[in-house]
Amino acid sequence: MMNSKPSSVEEYLSWCSPEVREKLELMRATIQKAIPKAEEVISYSMPAYKTTEVLVYFAAAKKHIGFYPTNSGVSEFKKELEPYVTSKGAIQFPLDRPLPLDLIAAISQFRFLEAEDRAKLKKKKA
Repeated sequence: MMNSKPSSVEEYLSWCSPEVREKLELMRATIQKAIPKAEEVISYSMPAYKTTEVLVYFAAAKKHIGFYPTNSGVSEFKKELEPYVTSKGAIQFPLDRPLPLDLIAAISQFRFLEAEDRAKLKKKKA
């Protein structure tokens, strides 16, 4: 599936099985609705959403959907993420369970606001 680099999110999704693609499409729609100002891009060969910086990434794995909201996105929602396998900047949502769409939206919005604050601080310093 991931032998070459996708040129678009559509191409990335087309490489997935129908069951996985359905979950990824749901995740994509949830993120787009949560952060409509973000641009959809491919970064590190994964679908990603960015404004002044990349906010979140997601990707298909063998037994889970990986969601990558950076370290702050994971640490800020530590309590809510207890049912899931997490690492410094990654969350694993098992393929055999429903996606926590409200949580995905909340994390995406948190990352958007965090990036906006960081951009404002940079402008003030400049």
